[in-house]
Amino acid sequence: MKKKILIVEDESMIALDLKLILTRAGYQVCGIADSVVDAMKMIEAEKPEMVLLDIFLKGPQNGIDLAKTLTKKNIGFVYLSANFQESILEMAKMTQPYGFLVKPFREKELLISLDVAFFRHQNSIESKLRQEEELEKTLKELERHSLDFNQKVLKMIRSLQAYIPYDFLRIYIKRPETSGHVEISFMRTGFNDYQALTREDLVNSTRLKPEEFNNKQNITLQTIKAEYYNHDHLKEAWKIYPLRKAISDAFQLESFLHFPILLPGSEIVSLCFYSRKPDSYLPDHLSLMQRIQKALTSVMENIWSGQQTGLAHIRSENYREHPGSKERKKVFDGIIGRSHQMLSVQDMVAVVAPLDTSVLILGESGTGKERIAKSIHELSPRNQKPLVIVNCASLPANLIESELFGHEKGAFTGAIEKRIGKFELADKGTIFLDEIGEMPAELQVKLLRVLQEQEIERIGGRAPVKINVRIIAATNRNLEKEVEEGHFRLDLYYRLYVFPILIAPLRERKEDIAVLIDHFIAKYARKSQKEITGVTPGVLDQLINYHWPGNVRELEHLIERSVLLNEGPYIREVFLPKLYSSRTAELPADNGKLKTIDDNAREHILTVLRKCKGKISGAGGAAEILEILPTTLHSKIKKLGIRKEDI
Repeated sequence: MKKKILIVEDESMIALDLKLILTRAGYQVCGIADSVVDAMKMIEAEKPEMVLLDIFLKGPQNGIDLAKTLTKKNIGFVYLSANFQESILEMAKMTQPYGFLVKPFREKELLISLDVAFFRHQNSIESKLRQEEELEKTLKELERHSLDFNQKVLKMIRSLQAYIPYDFLRIYIKRPETSGHVEISFMRTGFNDYQALTREDLVNSTRLKPEEFNNKQNITLQTIKAEYYNHDHLKEAWKIYPLRKAISDAFQLESFLHFPILLPGSEIVSLCFYSRKPDSYLPDHLSLMQRIQKALTSVMENIWSGQQTGLAHIRSENYREHPGSKERKKVFDGIIGRSHQMLSVQDMVAVVAPLDTSVLILGESGTGKERIAKSIHELSPRNQKPLVIVNCASLPANLIESELFGHEKGAFTGAIEKRIGKFELADKGTIFLDEIGEMPAELQVKLLRVLQEQEIERIGGRAPVKINVRIIAATNRNLEKEVEEGHFRLDLYYRLYVFPILIAPLRERKEDIAVLIDHFIAKYARKSQKEITGVTPGVLDQLINYHWPGNVRELEHLIERSVLLNEGPYIREVFLPKLYSSRTAELPADNGKLKTIDDNAREHILTVLRKCKGKISGAGGAAEILEILPTTLHSKIKKLGIRKEDI
């Protein structure tokens, strides 16, 4: 059966040319629309499997507006645009496209992009179904376990964590008026560790009087519907939900998702997930909750059936995973950090590891991309097979093809024997392609074939060799910019971008520094047989205020050197590079050098933010003055390492 494609393009010549190409290639073009209104009518009538979507269209709405609807309907789409600016791509990426074609494009590029888009869309659907099945299975097993109330609640919230990310979870059960209510909250403190908070704890944390807390809660409970709010729309939410504003302010939370469940006894369970990330929640999260609602209702009824008013036996205490847990040991091996950024990375590792999908790890040098790749392999079904690590930047251009794919004897001068390449060595295992952004253009084509066909061809070989390899790639480069500049293939980018994991730089997760210091001191004190237990408060302050351009790797080397030079139980002095002072650690000193574009952008954004007193969105906000979207400004603030204390 032919795959149905809808073309949404306001230039008739381009649209007709697309239709001709697609029809010739065996696709069924179910319509051509030149506006969002017309496209919506055709989508309802024809139910296309994929949409080719121009960004700029006739009428008040554009392709990005339509894409939001397509995402909700789970219809795949590929963007078409003559404008490939980074700001446009940032807005487009938020809608989760399956490809991006730059006009003018060749017929071959279009067909390859569609192949990739259908592959990614199908992979996404299968991945969601597997996740849904796994979660439902976990919830059903929970009902059969003979666990006490506390254990069941903890097991339930842990099972949800991997699918609905949160840093704070509040569960409130509104019972018939005569029966009172039940409520409890959990603050996430580690990968599988949680701090239970009672109502009294919450009242104290929000610094509200009990009667104020009750009044705000009563207002909040008047509207009960499934919804989510990210950072840019929180002001709208605060008008309706004053208690959620108080909780968010108390724990520095920037987005939330609410999902109500009606139990058979007319009880309403409110699950309210909060995150410190400003853009944590997507329509997919609500869709997942709706699909597992039956299983969730059943387990909720099972857990709370014996509970009456209040939770007197629930105490404010830490609920920790057993320290001897095999899973904990494997996940945490070498991954140190309790910031919400690192916990999010660990969640993604736990979700993607059992699957066979490709993974792209993004992050600056020294953030630990290789350690994340090793964890994915260790937690995967392939962990008994080899993990082959290839640094694409360290291989000479004239040798990289032979290294990756191997060669036959006599294939070229110096090929005195047959050689097996890295991909064959990784057969049935995993290959980690570090610094993928450095791969030469001609090799990118061959890598794309490996991803599509799961086969390689040795240099001088007569036939392709079938392989079964999972690919994990990593880069510290901005691949979108590399694509825009023609240095990286667009089709390869989208083929790798099935499951991206972004590791934040150390300067953006300062709360991890103290934990990392303790870890490295213990490691190198043991190696050097010294009894060093920590650093002085002054040194800790100095290290926290440092910019860390070399990230975790730089911190590790500094601690190793300090341990070797230190005498006594505490490190009292560290030698940071003179280019950075501990107090003015945001940017290197000029030293007569010209500032980079990022340096100038950072200074300009800081000037505007200070003028706006830190206000980002809304009238008079920094985003309005800079003439960019608030989401784009948030992204730039993170990228440039701007902190609240800098403003």
